[in-house]
Amino acid sequence: MTQKLRIAIIGAGRIGYVHAGSVNDTPELELVYVVDPFEENAKKVTAAFGGKVSNDPSAVIASGEIDAVIIGSPTATHIPLLRECIAAGVHALCEKPLDLDIKNVEEFRAQANAAKINITLGFNRRQDPQYLALKAKVASGTVGSIEQVILTSRDPGPAPQAYIAVSGGIFRDMTIHDFDMARNFVPNIVEVTAFGANSFCDYIKEEGDFDNVSVVMKGANNELVTIVNSRHAAFGYDQRAEIFGDKGMLQISNLSDSTVKSFTKDSTTAGEPFMDFFLERYADSYRNELKLFIEGIKTGKVLGSTYDDGRAALILADAAHESAHTGKSIKVNLN
Repeated sequence: MTQKLRIAIIGAGRIGYVHAGSVNDTPELELVYVVDPFEENAKKVTAAFGGKVSNDPSAVIASGEIDAVIIGSPTATHIPLLRECIAAGVHALCEKPLDLDIKNVEEFRAQANAAKINITLGFNRRQDPQYLALKAKVASGTVGSIEQVILTSRDPGPAPQAYIAVSGGIFRDMTIHDFDMARNFVPNIVEVTAFGANSFCDYIKEEGDFDNVSVVMKGANNELVTIVNSRHAAFGYDQRAEIFGDKGMLQISNLSDSTVKSFTKDSTTAGEPFMDFFLERYADSYRNELKLFIEGIKTGKVLGSTYDDGRAALILADAAHESAHTGKSIKVNLN
């Protein structure tokens, strides 16, 4: 390995651009390649952050010019690219989900977990400063034994229809972050019940998906986890959490660009709008995730989310999908 860790980013969409910015902000890293089948997308990233352009991820992985990749390409490419990374001895930070078919995840599981490279899953919210503080307080015993977890996640507006059509559905695309966060506090989920509705978006309904969902899950120690998701929120990007235990309660509220509040004859406690996009709200989490990935490579350990974390989140997403379409509660085994 050279003095600087040599990085390739595969996928030059909006998430690839964010990762490139994080690489650029990290002195220990060098952005060597940006890979995308549409080279114009890759050129936009390299124009901002440097590096060479390629449309061939396999050639870049096998080139010997890189030490690690950040995979932000379409979901169907994730496991094939991880296989190539293992063969080439190239470390990989891979965006979620691992795949849309749990069979592919299970088939690759033994090879992934036995790999000599670092495979880290991109569940960035675990590394958000607010959630890190929440986790630390739970670990210190502030709320005692967890009894309830409530997670709320609403996007400012729905993604385009073309994206919805290939996303795998709201549970695998959006709620999967909340499934992972739920396991951050209640690792062993044993039962999933979900409800879905079409409340406002016709093209999401046309694609056979929901725009509004709620999920209730039970943990092995009788903890209850409630997840509320929507593809829109008039007041911005709605990201809240509550942990309730026998000794108290912890909450995370939405973030604004300013904490200034106004009090007038027309309104009281009026504040600035909430952050309007996940890239703003979770910018720090992407940088922290990358730092943990680098430290994991140095120490030979996966310090962030693991392959099995990605597997567990997809199992929960599949169970929620089944429950919402059948009206049944679904038992799960995450082992």
